Amino acid sequence: MEIKGILFDKDGTLFDYHRTWMPLNHQAAKLTARGDEKVARSLMVAGGWHPETDTIGAGSLLAAHTNREIAEAWAGHVGGWDTDILTSALNDLFTRGGSETATPVTDLPVFLRGLRNLDLSLGVATSDSDASANAMLQQFGATDLLDFIAGFDSGHGPKPEPGMVHAFCATTNLSLAQIIMVGDNRHDMEMGRNAGVAFCVGVLTGTSNRAELEQEAEYVLDDVTGLPDLLEHLKSRSV
Repeated sequence: MEIKGILFDKDGTLFDYHRTWMPLNHQAAKLTARGDEKVARSLMVAGGWHPETDTIGAGSLLAAHTNREIAEAWAGHVGGWDTDILTSALNDLFTRGGSETATPVTDLPVFLRGLRNLDLSLGVATSDSDASANAMLQQFGATDLLDFIAGFDSGHGPKPEPGMVHAFCATTNLSLAQIIMVGDNRHDMEMGRNAGVAFCVGVLTGTSNRAELEQEAEYVLDDVTGLPDLLEHLKSRSV
């Protein structure tokens, strides 16, 4: 069946993960640690941070989990935090800070408009909050080119549960066999598989390397700009 829809992860997929999120991760750890640098460092390490490279490991807390899951884990390390309050504080920090650090992997309006010209429905499913996702995408003129945007708190469940995929299908009136999932992390691929999409595509602009993604995805690209060529190749091969 012809592919008619693409559901994207946001961070590490449409936005370069480390350029966008490393400053925010450090700020979040410092906030949670109430300014204690030693505690903040321990929170970062617990979140998947590699200090020697200032990068985040694939599949780790900071790479693949929701703001609430980060808050729950970090509150357990620090103590004295109410999880709801810390989650709200992290959501606010990421929403405000994302406008300053967000680094798209390409010119998003040009890229998304090109996909829409191929009669593709487009959506974003992220472990970030709904508010942060919309603010970041709107800043780069992408929201009007998307049919669907969902965060962990949009009511469809977190990754790797299939709820956001099913909601995208419901919004676009497409079947699971007509859509693909594109992301940089194992949780993205697992969500796609759990839902039953046509296939999953991994990209290398996030926290996973090629070998890690090749274990999870049917196809691995350097970045999302390779999608039109991949779809054209698959279409010509099926003729």
